[in-house]
Amino acid sequence: MLGLRPTVAEPVGRADGPLTAREGARAAEAELGRVLDDVLGRAREADPVFARDIADRVASLVLRGGKRLRTAFAWCGWRAAGGTGDATPVLRTGAALELVQACALIHDDLMDGSPLRRGAPAVHVDLARMHETARMTGSPETFATSAAVLAGDLALAWADDLMTETVLGSPHGPQLHREWQAMRTEMVAGQYRDIHAQATGASGVDEAVTIATLKSALYTVERPLALGASLAGADATVLDALRSAGRCAGLAFQLRDDILGAFGDPAETGKSSEDDLRTRKLTYLLAVGSRLAEASGDREAADVLAPGAPSVSDDAVRRMRAALERTGARAVVESKVTELAATSLRHFDRTGAEPSVRREFAALVGRASGMAPHRTGEAA
Repeated sequence: MLGLRPTVAEPVGRADGPLTAREGARAAEAELGRVLDDVLGRAREADPVFARDIADRVASLVLRGGKRLRTAFAWCGWRAAGGTGDATPVLRTGAALELVQACALIHDDLMDGSPLRRGAPAVHVDLARMHETARMTGSPETFATSAAVLAGDLALAWADDLMTETVLGSPHGPQLHREWQAMRTEMVAGQYRDIHAQATGASGVDEAVTIATLKSALYTVERPLALGASLAGADATVLDALRSAGRCAGLAFQLRDDILGAFGDPAETGKSSEDDLRTRKLTYLLAVGSRLAEASGDREAADVLAPGAPSVSDDAVRRMRAALERTGARAVVESKVTELAATSLRHFDRTGAEPSVRREFAALVGRASGMAPHRTGEAA
């Protein structure tokens, strides 16, 4: 795999006794490495140039960090539903989720024109540089756009292939497949609503919540939890509790991401903290800021936060940040994150999961929402 695969411990194949979250994470990372070895081998058999330029870049993005939250939530859903024995199906489901995430990141960065991802050039930026270095003919941007679309498509194809194998090998395949189908459609719908909102100048809070739910909350937490639980044959009561817990935790995750998108440190987040503001992306943070500015009569804040043509001015970005602070929007969103995280834990308790699993879920919600576990109502 050209040195791309990380050094990891050998996988834990069975969960006859309860595995720790750390053991599960090591096993999932090992499975992801094996999956990538396999798909890269098939890519090279198909065509070496395609494998070098596209497939290797997709694999590099997948292995270049990321919180692996979707994998962790799938694992937690499996445990909550009483999953034991052979852990391979849930580990492979986690690998498929990481590949879907790669597809979403590649396409999202391309559509948003984001230059950075996970501390390195975004895939379309890297491809444009490759075009220039190789002295190809034509426009580097046109080439990079087309190639990045293919890279995202490849990641999704790999994910679908992997999930098809898992579904066919599971006694709970139909339910697993329904969850996967729904997740893919919701992900695309959320991305479309995102660009639709920018094109129409939408600014409403309800619209922002719809986008956050479709684009992030469902496929980051709710569906991974349900996928893991489905592999364990969860009943309707457990699935309902997990869906409610996942939606709240997923929204908390996206709202935290909105805050980081405006105020985060790129050295820590691995992405720009100005893209959302420069493009006036309709985040919950921006929608709340606009509403509070109008309600308080703060015309300066209302004008700078209003939907309109993207601003490339550093001064405009600075004034937008100041307006979000001055109107209290940042504080409101911080409070909402805390509320959603706590509500998520209450829903999760309805699954009847063992205390160790509840603690594991609380820790995951803490990571996703950017809060210490005790702030979500659970002991560390």
